Amino acid sequence: MLQLIDISFAFAKAETLKNISLDIIQGTHVAVIGESGCGKSTLLDITYGLLQAKKGQILWDDEELTGPDHHLVPGHPMMKYVPQEFDLMPFTSVFENVGEHLSLQKDDRVSRILELLDVVDMSDLKDRKVKTLSGGQKQRVAIAKALAQEPQLLLLDEPFSHIDNFRKNALRRKLFDYLTVNNISCLVATHDRDDVLSFCDKTVIMQEGAIIDYRTTAQVYEKPLSVYTASLFDEVNLIPKEWLNSEKDLILYPHQLKISETGFKVDVQQSFFQGADFLIVAQKDGKQVFFKSKQAISNEKQLFLNVFPENLALRN
Repeated sequence: MLQLIDISFAFAKAETLKNISLDIIQGTHVAVIGESGCGKSTLLDITYGLLQAKKGQILWDDEELTGPDHHLVPGHPMMKYVPQEFDLMPFTSVFENVGEHLSLQKDDRVSRILELLDVVDMSDLKDRKVKTLSGGQKQRVAIAKALAQEPQLLLLDEPFSHIDNFRKNALRRKLFDYLTVNNISCLVATHDRDDVLSFCDKTVIMQEGAIIDYRTTAQVYEKPLSVYTASLFDEVNLIPKEWLNSEKDLILYPHQLKISETGFKVDVQQSFFQGADFLIVAQKDGKQVFFKSKQAISNEKQLFLNVFPENLALRN
């Protein structure tokens, strides 16, 4: 179990992390999301031991982990970290990179490497020199190389950012299935809501170097504490309580509003095709409103919107 207790860190005079406390039970997958510059990557760097916290403690199974001020070689043996800059050997093969730290005398060395190449869908390129690979292919090799060392905790910083969309979904499924089967914890910093919603048990919301929410992913998404949190997942509406005679203002995603005979009137401005439906941008009292529709809607058309379902007003 990983525990961060009151961790603070500053670059020069700018405080980057502020009193961060976090615990990750073994086998749990946790996402860290927030706007650029909020401290996500710094949090991973400190957890792994690349940066020295100015205050606080990091514990692993109740034993303190010290930072780089106390070690010639940074890092902790029970963790592996895949940062945005990949630590690969460019002039050797994909196979050799994944097996770099595996003993040549290990009986199942070859099968282990092949298993991990399959997890990241790189089996067909096992003999290619790393320098000839694309950015997304290098990213997949880096993940396999980290897993080869059998970590108890895997730290990932934007792990699928270089990978094509058509391959990304299958890769995520295979990787997180592997982590689950092998009881490997994961802390992933990401901007991608699909990394979070489908694959992470809990979610950390960061803003300006502080954790402002840490709950199950379903709770964070379904009952966001702020417009900022909701905006990390989708377009978001802050509906004044007067519009729907509710007890308080409502934070709603576009799919939670529907065209109705009653509710509040809006003027349609634009329709954006999104595949299965259209995102409609409307306006009321100078305020933008987002909702979904199966068809495009004519600009300047007036219509009523209400909460879907109607009793959703009670949830916030």
